[in-house]
Amino acid sequence: MTKTNYKLVLEYDGSNYHGWQRQKGVLTIQEVVETHLALMTQAPVRLIAAGRTDAGVHARGQVANFFSETGIAPENLLRGLNSLLPSDIVALELTQVPMKFHARFWAASKIYEYRIHNGPITPALGRQYLWAIRQNLRWDEMKTCLQLLEGRHDFTSFQAAGSSVRNTEREIFSTRLDSEGKHLWTITIEANGFLRHMVRNIVGTLVEVGRGRFTVEQFSALMATRDRKQAGMTAPARGLCLCKVCY
Repeated sequence: MTKTNYKLVLEYDGSNYHGWQRQKGVLTIQEVVETHLALMTQAPVRLIAAGRTDAGVHARGQVANFFSETGIAPENLLRGLNSLLPSDIVALELTQVPMKFHARFWAASKIYEYRIHNGPITPALGRQYLWAIRQNLRWDEMKTCLQLLEGRHDFTSFQAAGSSVRNTEREIFSTRLDSEGKHLWTITIEANGFLRHMVRNIVGTLVEVGRGRFTVEQFSALMATRDRKQAGMTAPARGLCLCKVCY
């Protein structure tokens, strides 16, 4: 039977998983989905993801592709997969795509959101999807700094230590800062790619601006230092969500 290339769009709550990528001795999103696809297709399956989300990070639009010789129609494969998956992982779409399609290399951009609750009382509901900060933040200054990131830059200052990536330049196409009600804020960043922990390190540094540790001018100078130690903390994983992969 001829192999077919399938595109899979996933939504998941990353709270109980050690990130996307298969790792020995820990439970990951990739392992769970591959295991259940293998049960459906009666053959090993290897998922190629658009990006590897870290432990505790969520997704509303993670994209992966895989090759299979199964004769099951895509709509039936999708229905069957969802009947097997745990409730915190859902397959939203499953379609046939050209054999050349590659979830990672064909991606033009990715959109991430980071949610912050900035108020005196941390909510009980939804707390696993946000970073709760009680101290009042200077959101106008944070917005100014966020906009400074747009364009093509070397983001070494916001890359996790120990990364082996050689090219640390990325292009941020757009940024947004939106408020939902009195205390809930969402930071949205769309870029052609992201370094390891890049969004979380950016958000952590923006919060340091909001707390008064950095001025707008100091934040602007951070990228030129190419020194992760000069930037702010890494924001908690639970507030981050991969919203969409654009092709």
